Amino acid sequence: MLNGMREHQAEQAELRGDCERCFGLCCVALPFAASADFAVDKAAGTPCRNLREDHRCGIHARLRQKGFTGCTVYDCFGAGQQVSQITFGGQDWRTGPPERARHMFDVFPVVRQLHELLWYLTEALTLPAARPVHAELREALGKTEELTGGTPEELVALDVAAHRQEVNVLLLRTSELARAGFKGRKKDRRGADLMGARLKGADLRGACLRGAYLIAADLTGADLRGADLIGTDLRDADLTDADLTGAFFLTQPQLNAARGSAGTRLPGSVTRPGHWTAQV
Repeated sequence: MLNGMREHQAEQAELRGDCERCFGLCCVALPFAASADFAVDKAAGTPCRNLREDHRCGIHARLRQKGFTGCTVYDCFGAGQQVSQITFGGQDWRTGPPERARHMFDVFPVVRQLHELLWYLTEALTLPAARPVHAELREALGKTEELTGGTPEELVALDVAAHRQEVNVLLLRTSELARAGFKGRKKDRRGADLMGARLKGADLRGACLRGAYLIAADLTGADLRGADLIGTDLRDADLTDADLTGAFFLTQPQLNAARGSAGTRLPGSVTRPGHWTAQV
């Protein structure tokens, strides 16, 4: 069991963005609009004005101060290095023909979605309660890994939405099994609009919060142990002293978008955001 846990942790480590092995794809391929998250507009396929020639961000240490908070809450789940080093064999979009750059920018969002699924499937296999579906999860994991190894042409042609739907059926079953051990009525808040909700000290143990909007919600001291947080929008949610022990399908980008404290208890799959310590 311990060796299996370490193996899954190692697999998840590979599903984190590694900018040293990427050609700054998220800074070029993706668009963003001037808003509270970004200081300027940028079209897809256009390099961000802060991207240096070495593919590094020129204001990385000052992104929040410069109005690029959106960059600090983004993670490619390792898709950047996969596309840069594997799919395109280390060939730089800057130095190659225009067709290569276009293909890289088209492939990157597809691989990013596949890698996000790999993150969820890998985590699902660490949940003992999901053992009845572990065989199916491993099969889905293998299939998804195989898809990520496709050629640029195969990846662009992939119906990634259909594959996500197939995997989601398994993840839903995983969620049901994982939350079944919590006593009492389990709150189903799937897709709920809880923006700005006052949930201080709320008992949300084993709750289903899939796709719920918890933007700017007050979750101070809330009990979220064993909650399903897949797709939950936690932007500016206050998690001060909240307990997320055992919460699953929580990603680092979700957590980075929230507010918290040293007293916030987190599952082992994520790390405490550095900007939390600077909050007053």
